[in-house]
Amino acid sequence: MQKKNIVILISGSGSNLQSFIDCQKLNRLAGTISAVISNKADAYGLIRAKSANIPAISIKHTDYSSREAFDQALSDQIEQYNPDLIILAGFMRILTSNFVAKYRGKLLNIHPSLLPKYPGLHTHQRAIENKDVEHGTSIHFVTEELDGGPLIAQAKILISDKDNVDSLFKKIQKLEHKIYPQIAQMFLENKIELKQDDIYFENSKLEAPFIL
Repeated sequence: MQKKNIVILISGSGSNLQSFIDCQKLNRLAGTISAVISNKADAYGLIRAKSANIPAISIKHTDYSSREAFDQALSDQIEQYNPDLIILAGFMRILTSNFVAKYRGKLLNIHPSLLPKYPGLHTHQRAIENKDVEHGTSIHFVTEELDGGPLIAQAKILISDKDNVDSLFKKIQKLEHKIYPQIAQMFLENKIELKQDDIYFENSKLEAPFIL
């Protein structure tokens, strides 16, 4: 099977990016990370990419007068790499509907909650404040609705009395590093596909997200 092109979008440290880089080094990814793009020039993830000899590009959103203008510049850059899959890995930008529509079906995001619970920010704090007994992370196709696209997979942990925001962050991040490349690999192997608003796994409609 011919390896496919992956573009990864980041805004910060790039720890999820590193999990993809590690899988690529171990030949556990049926694709090549063709570029890493950040909306912040000082994102540490760009250093991770350069260390792995992956093109590392910054496109500062503050250089553009509108969200639409930034997304167009971002799309123009992405297109140079003919992407089969675009991974949002801590990319802290709300994408315009035109951008999402252009890459619909090959744009994945990971979110640190058991969606549809807690879209947006501060998910660990919200889980603790609501005295949840479990917490987790979700991988979904990106649609126009913020953190609302069809769910592919989730992983869960139990919340103990001793947990706080920092401990939950570390536990969830460890889960993400494991399952995100795993789901991306399934996509790259043509096992997962988005049709309309439904997910198909090996040509059968997925009735509920995978629990990993």
